[in-house]
Amino acid sequence: MTSAATTPRNLPRTSDNLLLAEAGEGTRVQFRGVTKEYGPTRVLHGIDLDIAPGEFVSLLGPSGCGKTTLLRILSGLEPLTAGTVLMGGSDVSRVPVNKRDIGMVFQSYSLFPHLRVSENTAFGLRRRRVGAADAARRAADALALVGLDHLADRYPHQLSGGQQQRVALARALVTEPRVLLLDEPLSALDAKVRVQLRDEIRRIQLRLGITTVFVTHDQEEALAVSDRIAVMAEGRIEQIGTPEELYLRPATAQVAGFVGISSIVAADAVGGRARVWGQELPLQGEVADGPVDLFVRPENVRIVDGAEGIPASVQESTFLGSFRRTLVRTADGTLVRVQHPASDAVAYDDQVRIALAPQPVTARPRV
Repeated sequence: MTSAATTPRNLPRTSDNLLLAEAGEGTRVQFRGVTKEYGPTRVLHGIDLDIAPGEFVSLLGPSGCGKTTLLRILSGLEPLTAGTVLMGGSDVSRVPVNKRDIGMVFQSYSLFPHLRVSENTAFGLRRRRVGAADAARRAADALALVGLDHLADRYPHQLSGGQQQRVALARALVTEPRVLLLDEPLSALDAKVRVQLRDEIRRIQLRLGITTVFVTHDQEEALAVSDRIAVMAEGRIEQIGTPEELYLRPATAQVAGFVGISSIVAADAVGGRARVWGQELPLQGEVADGPVDLFVRPENVRIVDGAEGIPASVQESTFLGSFRRTLVRTADGTLVRVQHPASDAVAYDDQVRIALAPQPVTARPRV
């Protein structure tokens, strides 16, 4: 099977916008042994990552894991200590930021308050000495791409936060960069606008076919928009894979604990299987025999009838539209989240029985 990192993507083309009509297939980005040190402190430990042309890759992890530092090294805003960064096969490790042909969108909009939307969008073109007429045309195309061409004559203070971030995105795209870098661009927006703009960014990225690296600590964002996700912890990549691979087959306990919601359940590992609650479940990866903690997803826990499963008492239950997520406590004090149909309402202190679906589970040795 050909890997996602080497398979060229056949992306859609359209002629309704000159930016789209001229879009290429994206640029391959490679990190080879990238290390970063601040004095005696090493914050990146030999990062190896291969991003295919036109691929959308998210760097996901908690604060301090090194994801923003890695993005800044790719942009040229931060020098690396050791290793190599390549774009399109060329070493750009020592190339200054203004020579790397990238577009960047940050958490802060960084728009010029005294310039109109069209002027903010065209700013990078004018810096590149593009003629006024050509710059105006390309800025109009970029604003149309993000759905703001009708607001071209407004000033930033006349826009909502989501609209300002769309202008920042148009400004990053108008120069037709080889690579687009997004550094937590949605975190300052409210929940509904964040989801709308997240989906809009993905739609535009697919239409342009531009290689995109997205830094976020929000797992839902990463799962929703990425071709692949690199989960980082303490300056290392714990696992890289598709959203489905990371959620369904986490390679490590750290990934299982960070991606998605899990309950920690005590079990015993014997011959590649976990013995828990009178059941046996297959284990992900190689796990030594002995006491282990299982990472159990809420959707893999069921409320059952009769003598099946084990008893538990309801601690709380949250209505989430099409389903409920209920927290129960087992006789040994373990708290377990259960996801079940919204129509199956339960109340505090109700006595229920729970069992696990026969799905493979990730485990770590019990400390």
